[in-house]
Amino acid sequence: MKRTGHTVRKVLLITLSNIGDAIMTTPVMEALHARYPQAQLDIVIDPRSADLFEHCPYRGNLIQRDKQLGWRGTLALLRQLRQIRYDLVVDLRTDGLAWLLRARRRLTRWECRTAGSHAVEKHMAVIAKREHITGIPPVCVWLSNAEHRFARQALSALPGTRWLALGPGARWEPKRWPVRHFIALATKLQQEFDAVLLLGSTADTACCRELAEALSLPCLNLAGKTTLLQTGALLQQASLFVGNDSGPGHLAAAAGIPSLTLFGPGDPTRYHPWNPQGRWLQSTTGRMDDLSPQAAAHCVRELVR
Repeated sequence: MKRTGHTVRKVLLITLSNIGDAIMTTPVMEALHARYPQAQLDIVIDPRSADLFEHCPYRGNLIQRDKQLGWRGTLALLRQLRQIRYDLVVDLRTDGLAWLLRARRRLTRWECRTAGSHAVEKHMAVIAKREHITGIPPVCVWLSNAEHRFARQALSALPGTRWLALGPGARWEPKRWPVRHFIALATKLQQEFDAVLLLGSTADTACCRELAEALSLPCLNLAGKTTLLQTGALLQQASLFVGNDSGPGHLAAAAGIPSLTLFGPGDPTRYHPWNPQGRWLQSTTGRMDDLSPQAAAHCVRELVR
């Protein structure tokens, strides 16, 4: 018998931990919601990215998994999840947790194949064939009026409307493009933009301060001063984003703006932000120092045009 959207009321999605990885699972969420519009979607998520799903209109419970707690945390999570019987469990993260839960059906990574190499394509392959889903929805971020108000107020101090957002931070030092290269890039793009917006976490305040002090364009430095969702709202108002292989690049993709992501180490074919307006550059040596501001400026100008 063909399943209908009315047969599935309770869905559990086990998603990934890092901000960028979690954003790349949102096409699965959107596809499941389109397939089962009446279903409530509970989400297993890490504390670092939980805020991304706060305003999702069809989500149920946000169930946080803290990896720092080790096996004790896993047992506590298992006890919590087994209190509910789900119609469908979709596990994008582990190979075994779904089979320990009470569920009518389970969809996991080891059962599927994908022709694509990108992480979004791999996530979608978990559900696409067995749920009769074609196409891949865009990544998304859900924002409230409060985040939009914050962005409008914060950006009111900037001149013009052509704003270049920069994200010079990354969790791992080898992924960081040198600050001097960001300075050189912004200098080369003075004719294309009216002002610069600097974004990042509290760990990025020092490099953003150094960058802000060297820029000749008007600059608003909000590193360490915004939440994830406030950053998403700010990016929606920016003209273009340039940053390292890190969370803000994926937020820019979810915000739907053109972006350039800079790679040294890593696999951009698998992990670049999922954005039809996005581009990426990778150093041929794997060292971020060797990725030139000239090449980045050329790519930005192509995106602007």
